[in-house]
Amino acid sequence: MESRNSGSFRTADVARRSGYSVQQIRNLERDGVLPPTTRSETGYRAYREVHVVSARAYRALAAGVGPVDAKAIMRAAHCDSPAAMLELVDAAHAALHAERRDLAATRAAVRHISDEPITDVRQSDSMTISELADAIGVRPSTLRHWEAMGLSSPQRGDTRDARIYTPADVRDVRIVYQLRRAGYGIPALRALMPELRDTSRRQDVLTRLAARDHAIESRSRALLAGAAELDALLTRPRTAMT
Repeated sequence: MESRNSGSFRTADVARRSGYSVQQIRNLERDGVLPPTTRSETGYRAYREVHVVSARAYRALAAGVGPVDAKAIMRAAHCDSPAAMLELVDAAHAALHAERRDLAATRAAVRHISDEPITDVRQSDSMTISELADAIGVRPSTLRHWEAMGLSSPQRGDTRDARIYTPADVRDVRIVYQLRRAGYGIPALRALMPELRDTSRRQDVLTRLAARDHAIESRSRALLAGAAELDALLTRPRTAMT
């Protein structure tokens, strides 16, 4: 029977040391997350330290970037060249950075745009759909879609297709734009926009944004932990991992 003392591990040993079940370890080997194993004379799988480190790396990476991307990183880690793996890890860090940046912009939008006073409104302060689309950098068709989804309610002009956006309408569109950039889907925004228009409920929105910020931080720390395990795969002498 394989044991830690003999230099090889049973499936149960790898599972215990990495926080997975025995079946999950077998699945990870099947999916290429773990390198191939050898068999003992009695037919049992003979796992080594490299399998334990790989399982721990995948566990952390999956928490940081999701199982699909984590599997891609681990498969690349077991190739002869680490370049592909490093490129995937760099891309994961960049994606989290982009989420963090967009979330900060969203928080600023909620705090400042939604608090803009709308007084002494004049007709000249309104914008056409083309003017507003150019101002925020989207296509007019995008604004029409947001209107159809109930995210904005521009006034109608002299013709059937003409739309006039009052300062309040412009403020709504700017908030929708920032929240879309932060990853909010249309259904979520349909529920969220009434709260943003209601100043008494705006703090609830900021609380939810803080929760998203915490989730990003947790994923970033998980990715950092996974990267540390990956570094062990790259830097330890091959004999130390077998």
